[in-house]
Amino acid sequence: MAEQLERVERLKQQPDWLDFNAISPIVIGILGGDGIGPTIAEESRKVLEYLLRDQVASGKVVFRIIDGLTIENRAANMQSIPDDVLAEIKECHVTLKGPTHTPEQGDGWPNLESANVGMRKVLDLFANVRPVRVPAQGIDWTFFRENTEDMYAVGSQGVNVTDDLAIDFRVITSQGSERIIDAAFAHAKRTGKDSVTIVTKANIVKTTDGKFLDIARKVAEDYPGISWEGWYIDIMTAALINPARQRQFQVLALPNLYGDILTDEAAQIQGGVGTAGSANVGKVYSMFEAIHGSAPRMVQEGRAQYADPSSMVRAGAMLMEHIGFQESGARLHKALDICGQYERTVAMTGRSTGVTSGEYGQYLMATVEDSGMEAKWESFVNAG
Repeated sequence: MAEQLERVERLKQQPDWLDFNAISPIVIGILGGDGIGPTIAEESRKVLEYLLRDQVASGKVVFRIIDGLTIENRAANMQSIPDDVLAEIKECHVTLKGPTHTPEQGDGWPNLESANVGMRKVLDLFANVRPVRVPAQGIDWTFFRENTEDMYAVGSQGVNVTDDLAIDFRVITSQGSERIIDAAFAHAKRTGKDSVTIVTKANIVKTTDGKFLDIARKVAEDYPGISWEGWYIDIMTAALINPARQRQFQVLALPNLYGDILTDEAAQIQGGVGTAGSANVGKVYSMFEAIHGSAPRMVQEGRAQYADPSSMVRAGAMLMEHIGFQESGARLHKALDICGQYERTVAMTGRSTGVTSGEYGQYLMATVEDSGMEAKWESFVNAG
């Protein structure tokens, strides 16, 4: 309780959002991670450098490769993020990160905290933002999952009261709830959306989910042009796969655990977790990443070069939008949709029966430069 009360006091002293228009150069860190991470990170970097080539040439944008986030180095240092790696991350304004392995019981690695969880905590990356788009079905969702509270904040601090009774704790604060819900409403306003959905189980979990819902009512007053409604997490999981309901959702805000579950379901609707990107956004630092794992089996079987970079490239599109290059980010989003959902003329299978990560990256860049891309996009959307 004392630890969380101290955190609340820190939350009351929030900095302003970083203004990328006032920053030059903008430093983008590339973190390879583990397993297939270095492979897809390399292709993602190439795509971003290509799209931002004018900004790189002018000195407005600088890319920096950051090594050392491998499981081997983390285990050797017995830190989820080694100190020297963290220092390099803090020298960047934003980072694009490949997947990292989180040790589990019996896998031979020390019991280290997830690198993602550690980064979210130390950099205060409170908003996990995940877009899901299936234009042919009219699906255009953006999820704002609170990243630093809920069950995950104190997941290792439960109590075995007796051999028969175990209790875990849940943390929801007014300040943490307000900033994630406000970020969702602000995104809706900025992108021309007119509704926000708040997901809880406030009818049963009355204290913590009740607080989250109360804060939503308060925040909504500051956005009179945007409607909102509350949904319960159980029926929400059903609504996302109901074709009659899917088009009604636009921006969704929800606590950490519900968000973890719902965004994976939503990604599967889009085509699987390999197709979805993710942003971990704070007011000072932000980290963009693939949402899937490090696939060590692909490396062990010599197939890493066939890993699909789409999730990390999608995260790169979000990164570009975040730092002020909305047009480039939007064009890359469309290219990913066309290549992955519409044309599919270049197939990734994860094996030699499909193309390599590098070949797929070339396909994406060629699609971005295709003068007929917008016409393809319109055809894709109208097909639904």
